[in-house]
Amino acid sequence: MHNVDRLISIVDDDLSVRRALGRLVKLAGYPVETFASAHEFLASSLSDRTACLVLDIHLNGMSGFDLEERLRAERVAIPIIFITAHDDAATRDRARGSGAAGYLAKPFDGQALLDVIGTVVGSA
Repeated sequence: MHNVDRLISIVDDDLSVRRALGRLVKLAGYPVETFASAHEFLASSLSDRTACLVLDIHLNGMSGFDLEERLRAERVAIPIIFITAHDDAATRDRARGSGAAGYLAKPFDGQALLDVIGTVVGSA
């Protein structure tokens, strides 16, 4: 079992992806919260408890990159794993340039996500 203080927050506007990733992370032993939008995550006040943010880049409204920039501007240091169905060189370069902890193109293997999360938050 992992440290219960290591909350994994998942932001994806696709309900099926959100549910699947939430189940995967929970089964791996991490506490998890899921959000349909960047605004919903910001409104939750869970950023101070989030050990790792799994963040879709292409969201309705505020994009994943917009959320990352806002968190950085507010000096909220959360490791971010970007996920996207729109994988291209420009998107990969921007994610790397942001200092992202990880970048996964959909569809990705669930174990690949858990491996990055484990690296980011450490294992129990």
